[in-house]
Amino acid sequence: MEEFDFEQANNREYVLNIVKKDGKLLDFASKELQDDKEIAMAAVEQNPIALEFVSTRLKGDREIVYSSVSRIGWTACYASDKLRGDKELMLAGLKIEGQILYYSSKELRDDKDIVLQAVTKKGLILKYASRRLRNDKEIVLAAIKQDKRAKEYIDSEELKQDEEIQAILNPPQE
Repeated sequence: MEEFDFEQANNREYVLNIVKKDGKLLDFASKELQDDKEIAMAAVEQNPIALEFVSTRLKGDREIVYSSVSRIGWTACYASDKLRGDKELMLAGLKIEGQILYYSSKELRDDKDIVLQAVTKKGLILKYASRRLRNDKEIVLAAIKQDKRAKEYIDSEELKQDEEIQAILNPPQE
């Protein structure tokens, strides 16, 4: 890991060069340089987790957030509220991991495409789907096929007793 020279925290050229080697060193840059789009993008491209250290303003920059979330989905937790409601952005993260549903907006937690993608990757994330989608047979089937423990989050007793769902949860013994 590179050593950060704290006396250089305001030196744009120094910070740009060092975050290209270790993006997380953006944490030690001045607030002004954490708000510099070129530096923030260089840091996130080097290490998607560096999104944590970009300015609040740039956490609302779709290009920077996409660069992070499309490679490490859970970094959506650092995105602005507005971007957490961006369906295309969240789908990019869902291709990596289902956990991102936890960070998605309320509207996206009620979007069947989003939730289906999420539970296919991580069945237990059904817990964070809207009540309506926790009652959707296609969503529930995808979730319990991925992880049978997702049955805890099925919202309908009728659906819990469904023959197809029961066949997955309690396969016939041979």
